[in-house]
Amino acid sequence: MFHTAEPKDIIDGKITDVYFERTLKILKAKGINPLVKAEFIAKSFPDNYQCGIFAGLEEAMELMKHLPIKVRAMKEGTIFYPYEPVMEIEGKYQDFCVYETAILGLICQASGVATKSARFKKLAGDKLVISFGARRMHPILAPMIERNAYIGGCDGVAVIKSGEIIGEDPMGTIPHALIICVGTTVDAIKAYDEVIEPKFKRVALIDTFLDEKFECLNVAEAMGKKLFAVRFDTPSSRRGDFYRILEECRWELNLRGYEHIKFYVSGGIKEDDIPVLNPVVDGYGIGTSISNAPVIDYAMDIMEKDGKPLAKRGKWSGSKRVLRCPACGARKIVPNNSKKHKCSCGKNFEDILIPVLDNGKYLIKIEPPSKIRGGVISSLKELSLE
Repeated sequence: MFHTAEPKDIIDGKITDVYFERTLKILKAKGINPLVKAEFIAKSFPDNYQCGIFAGLEEAMELMKHLPIKVRAMKEGTIFYPYEPVMEIEGKYQDFCVYETAILGLICQASGVATKSARFKKLAGDKLVISFGARRMHPILAPMIERNAYIGGCDGVAVIKSGEIIGEDPMGTIPHALIICVGTTVDAIKAYDEVIEPKFKRVALIDTFLDEKFECLNVAEAMGKKLFAVRFDTPSSRRGDFYRILEECRWELNLRGYEHIKFYVSGGIKEDDIPVLNPVVDGYGIGTSISNAPVIDYAMDIMEKDGKPLAKRGKWSGSKRVLRCPACGARKIVPNNSKKHKCSCGKNFEDILIPVLDNGKYLIKIEPPSKIRGGVISSLKELSLE
């Protein structure tokens, strides 16, 4: 038996902290059921990030469509900052009391993965970034992780089911196991070339048995123009100065006319590695750094009760609007009223916290992952890495 919840368990409210179940029991016994508005915000970000990427809305709406509530939210893929509400629920508290745990879980991890992916993509620029981290997490979570890695900026994913979800072919090279089973790296890439359809690029993994430089030359001479790239997955125990290894291999291949062969690297790649390796690398396989990304620590708090602003200490009471200037990108949090706001640059602010769900009725169109990703890529200039 897999130790995971079924979708029905989530919809039935079984994935909840027990104190919400007890709260609901008390409120029902006492006949208390106020109309409230509750918002989801992050007061800070992990590792001193300045901003994040909001993700997980599609799954959250899949749950919330079963509830008699109204929801406002930012669109998936939106960059957001501390204290900005990314979502607001309006409804009778008893109707969504036990779902706080699940809703937070759906957006906290998704946003964390998307944010980390976006940071890697901004650092890598036009270099390929592929999500390689499914094996680091429970397999039931793999499609969720890779879908959010993709919308955050990754150019591709490795898992078959994840590829189905994002509508793209999964990406991959060859594993060390194939090379060990076949006998040599050259024989393994030749076997790949003989068996696998031509539409898939020929990429040789070159760190299984021999020195990287000589293995690069071996596969290049064996495959010629057919060889698209080589992948370096050099173990940390033998990596030394990884940049110098890559630089040396690049020199030797170019010297012999193999300039067309691209370099991909994988194996414990961190954010700090990207600026160092970019001059000699064409693509990255990022595993644990993305799949095990720190979550965005959202909290859900009631901001309004029966039409009156009310919040616990440390929170701003009252329903809010989040505004962004379409011209200069300035942002503002204001009370949720009809007052118009003009940016200091002269343009009118636009609301980015918008109605998305009303008692099960979707008020926005669910966008395909490729479109969400496109929006993130176009807004990466706004993503601060400080």
